[in-house]
Amino acid sequence: MNIEDKPYKEVVEKDTPMKEWLIDYVGEKEKPENDEVTVEMIVGTMVKEFPEFVFALAEENFLRGYEQAFTDMQEVSKDMQEKLEEQQSEE
Repeated sequence: MNIEDKPYKEVVEKDTPMKEWLIDYVGEKEKPENDEVTVEMIVGTMVKEFPEFVFALAEENFLRGYEQAFTDMQEVSKDMQEKLEEQQSEE
């Protein structure tokens, strides 16, 4: 995985029982030199070992993004229509 985003490089802390388990699991698989597990390592492991879960998250994220873009487009169209009507009424 070649991602330059800072959140992916972030070291994950064991502050919940699930994170503790997941960090230990990924640490055993990845064996990082400094014993620090990053978000990128966790995502990579999840893609390899539980792709159905990652796909479900990606699909949900895509659909929400698409829905938001559609909503934004409707708002812009509405604003443009209102401005056009204002201009026409001024003439």
